[in-house]
Amino acid sequence: MPQGRTPADIEADIIGRRRELAATLDEIAVRVHPRTIAGDAKAKAAAAVDRTAGRAYVAANRAVADVRSKFVDEKGSPRLERVIPVALVAVAVVGGLFALSARRRGR
Repeated sequence: MPQGRTPADIEADIIGRRRELAATLDEIAVRVHPRTIAGDAKAKAAAAVDRTAGRAYVAANRAVADVRSKFVDEKGSPRLERVIPVALVAVAVVGGLFALSARRRGR
């Protein structure tokens, strides 16, 4: 015990420590309350979804930019040597599906 401390000093110290302990216990009670735990879990899940959605958006945006770069030049003009073959394949696929559908309805 340091010299010069009076009983009043010691009592004031004890009162201060009790207040600190009470504040700490209140904080612990809030942290372990089911509502707080559920709220924290909900916030973590929402953050995980946001991160996943952000990554998906970036990946999709990158994929669109890659595809676009294959069919459009730097000036924004279509690259006909690539667009026309793809358009012909698409027309052939749609025509084939239409013919198949018409054949099935004719049965």
